[in-house]
Amino acid sequence: MISIPKIALVGRPNVGKSTLFNRISGRRQAITDNRPGSTRDRNYAQADWQGAAFELIDTGGLLLGTDDPLLGPAADQAKLAIAEADLVLFVVDARAGLLPDDSSIATSLRHGGKRVIVAMNKSEGKIDGVPEFSRLGFDELVSISAEHGQGIGDLLDAALVHIPRVAIPEEEEEKPLALALVGRPNVGKSSILNRLIGEERAVVSPIPGTTRDAVDTLLEHDNKKYRLVDTAGIRRNRLLKENVDHIAVVQARHSLERADVALLIIDALEGVRDMDATIGGYAHEAGRGIVIVVNKWDAVESPKTKPFEEAIRDKLKFLAFAPIVFISAKTGKGVPKMLATAERVAAACKVRVTTGALNRLLSKAVERQPPKAATGKDIRVQYGTQIGVAPPTFLIAVSRPVDLHFSYRRYLENMLRRELGFEGAPIVLKVRGKLR
Repeated sequence: MISIPKIALVGRPNVGKSTLFNRISGRRQAITDNRPGSTRDRNYAQADWQGAAFELIDTGGLLLGTDDPLLGPAADQAKLAIAEADLVLFVVDARAGLLPDDSSIATSLRHGGKRVIVAMNKSEGKIDGVPEFSRLGFDELVSISAEHGQGIGDLLDAALVHIPRVAIPEEEEEKPLALALVGRPNVGKSSILNRLIGEERAVVSPIPGTTRDAVDTLLEHDNKKYRLVDTAGIRRNRLLKENVDHIAVVQARHSLERADVALLIIDALEGVRDMDATIGGYAHEAGRGIVIVVNKWDAVESPKTKPFEEAIRDKLKFLAFAPIVFISAKTGKGVPKMLATAERVAAACKVRVTTGALNRLLSKAVERQPPKAATGKDIRVQYGTQIGVAPPTFLIAVSRPVDLHFSYRRYLENMLRRELGFEGAPIVLKVRGKLR
């Protein structure tokens, strides 16, 4: 089987690589900002052109020899992307012209021996920059405007000449289980990702906020496939100093929408914080299955799980249904259990209950405790039926056009969990009252 060829986008910071990545991949996946260094990890997307499939890799700005604590690792990520790519699209800024950093990158690329096409971005249809960028020493130069979509077809036509032509793969019958790693900054999300995939795919740094893009990574473990989404640490609004940070938080919340299960990462050394509850609330609102993952457990001096579990349950009462797993991204202990738990939770989110079994359960619940309406009036539960999965969603028909009392909703939810399971799955109850 021929593997899908890889095309890496490289260049110095702020030349428009992420804009080009978004333009070719057809979705706003990479963060774009007018300041250097917005992209720090390798960002992958499946794309195709004229019936040929390829994998596009967006990289952080390549500054050779920088001492910047974030741009340095990002440059390392760019070098890894170049090493695995079949073709390099070297993106330069036609408005800024040829700069010394462009020449340094060109020298490095020539020594690497990869096939290179120079994409002169921000050309807006002009070709004035061609003679200047010809000095980089590459045969093929294409003028483009990633922002306006100009010249992208020409660039891709040129690229396909140099890579194996592979047909667009058919959709897999069983999609990988999508897991979103969410949590406060610096709780170890990227370290967990790197432990799982066995390589430094995401930049790991002690500086909070290192990860900004939502980075999808495919993983196969014990013959099961996963799609891992490493997201930016979610911080309080008052701590979001840069526009790009606000975008990162929005994308982290969007990543929950396309995940099957949220892995809520908590730092064992710092304990449960208010922000952990806020982030757990985001996952709950999104209707995702939830696993609470306590990371850095290897560094705890007196590792007794029961007191820590009690602290979590006290602080995150609304996530009482979510299982808790203790792990160490550093040593790998507990990580397989985390994946196995996520599998169980994903299965629980898709459980369907027959209407007969549901109504027998509702009859038992009503017999034990008569229903209460939110208004305090008498009310009867007439029947129930499941109307959705992921999350499990139930319609409860009642005798009046009123809602059930919140305490009775909780009572029904607890009974459903006790009788039917739904481990780690939020349960949605929709009430429909009969008009008189």
